[in-house]
Amino acid sequence: MERKLSYVVFWEEGAFVARCLDIDVASDGPTEQEAVVSLKEALELYFDGHKDALMELPCRSYRFGQVAIHAKG
Repeated sequence: MERKLSYVVFWEEGAFVARCLDIDVASDGPTEQEAVVSLKEALELYFDGHKDALMELPCRSYRFGQVAIHAKG
């Protein structure tokens, strides 16, 4: 069974972090590609033996943007 999940990759504290947007699972690596490979492995372990939980995840679409904030003080 295959299901596509969305993720984002960002740099944090000396490593690339790949974070799944659909569930709270993340992984890291020295390169973006290695972080994504590690995330895929972590997700496969997370759902190992729980095919129903994977199918029950709602399908989501994402819209990204930025907002400017100003801190006082």
